[in-house]
Amino acid sequence: MDIKKAAVIGSGVMGGGIAAHLANAGVPVILFDIVPEGANDRSILARKAIAAMKKTEPAPFMHPRAAKLVEPANIEDDLGKLADVDWIVEAVIERLDIKQNLYKSLEKHRKKGSIVSSNTSTIPLSQLTKGMPESFQKDFVVTHFFNPPRYLRLLEVVAGPKSRKEVVETISDFGDVRLGKGVVACKDTPGFIANRIGTLWIQGAVNEAVDRGLTVEEADAIVGKPMGVPKTGVFGLIDLVGLDLMPHVGKSLWDNVPEGDPYKAMYRESAQFQKMIDEGYTGRKGKGGFYRLNKEGGKRVKEAIDLSTGEYRPTVKARLESISAGRKGLRNLVTHPDKGGQYAWAVLSQTLSYSALLVPEIADDIVKVDEAMKLGYAWKWGPFELIDRLGAKWFAEKLAEEGQPVPALLSKVGDGAFYREVKGKRQFFGTDGKYHAVRRPDGVLSLEDIKRASERIAGNGSASLWDIGDGVLCLEFHTKMNAIDAGIMDLIGKTIGIVEKDYKALVIYNDGSNFSVGANIGLPLFAANVGAWPVIEQGVQQGQSTYKKLKFSPFPVVGAPAGMALGGGCEVLLHCDAIQANAETYTGLVEVGVGLIPGWGGSKEMVTRWMQNERRPGGPMPAVGKAFEQISTAQVSRSANLAQDMMILRPGDGITMNRDRLLADAKAKALALVKGYSPPEPAELNLPGASAYTAMTMAVGQFVEQGKASEHDALVGAGVAAVLSGGETDITETVSEDDLLRLERQEFMKLVRTPKTLARIEHTLETGKPLRN
Repeated sequence: MDIKKAAVIGSGVMGGGIAAHLANAGVPVILFDIVPEGANDRSILARKAIAAMKKTEPAPFMHPRAAKLVEPANIEDDLGKLADVDWIVEAVIERLDIKQNLYKSLEKHRKKGSIVSSNTSTIPLSQLTKGMPESFQKDFVVTHFFNPPRYLRLLEVVAGPKSRKEVVETISDFGDVRLGKGVVACKDTPGFIANRIGTLWIQGAVNEAVDRGLTVEEADAIVGKPMGVPKTGVFGLIDLVGLDLMPHVGKSLWDNVPEGDPYKAMYRESAQFQKMIDEGYTGRKGKGGFYRLNKEGGKRVKEAIDLSTGEYRPTVKARLESISAGRKGLRNLVTHPDKGGQYAWAVLSQTLSYSALLVPEIADDIVKVDEAMKLGYAWKWGPFELIDRLGAKWFAEKLAEEGQPVPALLSKVGDGAFYREVKGKRQFFGTDGKYHAVRRPDGVLSLEDIKRASERIAGNGSASLWDIGDGVLCLEFHTKMNAIDAGIMDLIGKTIGIVEKDYKALVIYNDGSNFSVGANIGLPLFAANVGAWPVIEQGVQQGQSTYKKLKFSPFPVVGAPAGMALGGGCEVLLHCDAIQANAETYTGLVEVGVGLIPGWGGSKEMVTRWMQNERRPGGPMPAVGKAFEQISTAQVSRSANLAQDMMILRPGDGITMNRDRLLADAKAKALALVKGYSPPEPAELNLPGASAYTAMTMAVGQFVEQGKASEHDALVGAGVAAVLSGGETDITETVSEDDLLRLERQEFMKLVRTPKTLARIEHTLETGKPLRN
């Protein structure tokens, strides 16, 4: 089966988001909703949803053109359009009667063999399909997306006893490859996997914080980084998803779990939280939630609610010894005697024992549970990986010591661990008491697996070189945030020699959340503070020389970014032969934010790409102007698709929707370039010189006059203009790549000596935010 066209019924937040993401995958979508009473435009609800999503942040669409693939419709007039639809996603209100009445209407209009799925998060599939024709049941599954559908990678798929194998395989493959999801097969149980565990975790974390007298800041600091949970913690997470959703989700799970389930005793309703909802404090989408921004004297002050009084007060940083202890290990956190340690144990013991209790009820194995929590709730470690970090035997003994029940699976693993490595292969403990290999989906190449099973070819503390097979090496950065330093530069230089001698191609890739946030700007700041200007210039020159060698190496180089690829990280990509980018790649040259210009060939590469663009208007000024606009305003693409518009990705570069498939796709692209490969010819450009420099600096000057830019912004902009214009040249002369690199060094060194640039660098390092001075 092939999904060429889709429909989504229900244009609310989830339905609209699912439709947008289908469009991101290049699939035409019909978005349906009801007809409001008295509406002249009978498809107004879907039309408004599409219009709203074009303005929503974070953006549901990866590119504005994706919105054109979504067609508004209504369920009274337009169900006939389902005749050529391959997949219908139902995303209407969580009421069984409404869903089943809709299914009866769909059955009259859908084409034979088309797939129908529900995005329900609470209603079992067995109830949804009860009384429906067998033909419908064969084509039906649950596809539970997480909000927002573009960004959260988990897709839970639930098949019924009559669901056709082909339907399950088609949806799973499409969700994986085309939508970029981590697809987890779940059993037909309340809340499936992630929400079953996640709802208990949230309820327990809230209950224990209230009962133990913790502040929301203390609770979030404990149930955050120390446990491998995003820094929102638990109260920040509730604010993010919406406080008004929690009573509905919690009560729904309570209604559906069997008697004796631990959640039955844990669930409680809160008059204080309901009061917050009634007053509009529903989280970030409302007036605030457990946290809010309050304007006082013209300033925005972050406040947190006092859980005991219900009153807001300025936030206070959590200062608990247990937080520091947690940096040395999870067991150190949960055994610390202060209230933070006791809170950590209470929350973790409930959540982890519940997870162990639910296998195999909710999933066939522990791997699915861990994947669901990592993909759906962005946990760094799944529940069983957390148990291993505590020690399974220790955890079981501590539960028993406190009189808590020890789940059978936890008892069965005994002195062992839920995961182990044997001969470089990862194995998991099964419900049968035996270990089984952790298997990747077909076509996935995991750097983690390669590192587990082999020794690196070369490396240092900043980067490593790995053999990923078929004559291709992978260069991995592993500094903090993958910031580029001298160690990375050194290994790039060594790598070029190694590949040239014994291998076919190179891929630059890592498993980090971000490809690279750019150069380690702390190094030039330190050098500047001691007046070591030649050291700074040497660093600039080393970067330029290294990236130049990379660009003109005698073998193909493919950059494979995901997450942020900023500044010097973007410059790495600009010097690759090709890019295979994850769809969620956010890239750009952002150096002006710290008062500098791209100094490792980024300015040179961007103006070259715009000048060589076959579609550019005549004359050099439009091309130079585009490069100037991007660099001087520190533009960052919000997707790989938008990076194409910025010429960072070129025609022929690829986009991979699923992060897990990025390395395999990049390797394939590198191998495809091997036959007949020859390095690119150095560029020779005809740049306009002084006339372009004057035009660009005048444009920045107007922003200064309007109060939209500072005098120092103008100075930095002049540095960018000096490089992009080509310096002392005109349109009749040619400028080489080396000429542009010389200009980059010259302007970089001018700016790095200014006090205001150094102040920007220092402020950014201290706060993580830019300084406008």
